[in-house]
Amino acid sequence: MINSGRKIIHVDMDAFYASVEQRDHPELRGKPVAVGGKGRRGVVAAASYEARKFGVRSAMPTFMALEKCPDLLVVRGSYGVYQEVSGQIRDVFKTYTDIIEPVSLDEAYLDVTENKMRNPSATIIAREIKDKIKNKTGLTASAGVSFVKFLAKIASDYDKPDGLTVVTPKQAIEFLDQLEVKEIPGVGKVTAEKMKELGIIYGRDLRKLSRFALEEKFGKYGSYFYDLIRCDYNSPVVTDRIRKQVGAERTFSRDIAKQEEMLYELRHISEIVSNRLKKKDTMGKTLTLKIKYNDFVSQTRSKTINHLIQSEAEIFMIAEELLVIPVPPIKPVRLLGISVSNLDNEPSRNFGRQLALDFYGNEF
Repeated sequence: MINSGRKIIHVDMDAFYASVEQRDHPELRGKPVAVGGKGRRGVVAAASYEARKFGVRSAMPTFMALEKCPDLLVVRGSYGVYQEVSGQIRDVFKTYTDIIEPVSLDEAYLDVTENKMRNPSATIIAREIKDKIKNKTGLTASAGVSFVKFLAKIASDYDKPDGLTVVTPKQAIEFLDQLEVKEIPGVGKVTAEKMKELGIIYGRDLRKLSRFALEEKFGKYGSYFYDLIRCDYNSPVVTDRIRKQVGAERTFSRDIAKQEEMLYELRHISEIVSNRLKKKDTMGKTLTLKIKYNDFVSQTRSKTINHLIQSEAEIFMIAEELLVIPVPPIKPVRLLGISVSNLDNEPSRNFGRQLALDFYGNEF
């Protein structure tokens, strides 16, 4: 049963970091650009569309990106500028609605069912938002319009860059039937491969299975897929997102193999995490240690205690324990990270809306 009462817009900036760099540095325009760390240890944070043609993607090691695109221009990036532009984009959103759920600096959901302009058409609002963002920042955005968040999200990726795709309640089932399941939110590479083995390639294949069959094959996610493919999964646009964890990590210029070197780095990371917890006025009960080895294999180890922690000393003490239990790292390490979760999110400690840029009635 489709609930078509809401009007949701998902706005996603096009290659945001890279586009800002190309806007501010004319010599980068029309060229393959990656924002990220340089050197063997660097990682791509964002890639321009010119770079994507060569297979360069975010989260790819810089050296691998350069192998795919030898002419790639790698820039460090200007996070302060990205935050400033993100704020300008957020101001555009606020002219239409206060029901805004930021996902990252360059991405957000808007509920415009009842909007400040009293415009019954979410499609017109989305088009106006795109135009205002372009006029204000010189950057393009893609938007998806639908009656549930997940469809708006899929729609915003459908015609990038500078796209606008609308999925109405009447179009939803046909749209999902023709969609490859790998494009469905929550279907990662492993799940997509498992579905492929089961002959589930498109949404219509997924719809053929009963709730019981999907739960049997995919556990708790089976019920989620069953509801999603029928548009019965409808999460609200959340205006106050509570931070789930606070952490920090460090990629080393060279692999480290000695335990004392790892402890030295963990002490420094513990200090950063402690300072961030204090700045956010929160504490947590669960500490997770992340270890990435020189072969890019990652491992996490967690411990939950019965009291809230925030101090550098306690964070380091638990991280030190996790480093050696059950066994110390058996391979050289290229990255270490610490995060504290299970946070104390009482009203007085509510982080409010996260700084970011991880949108209906009768007419679309």
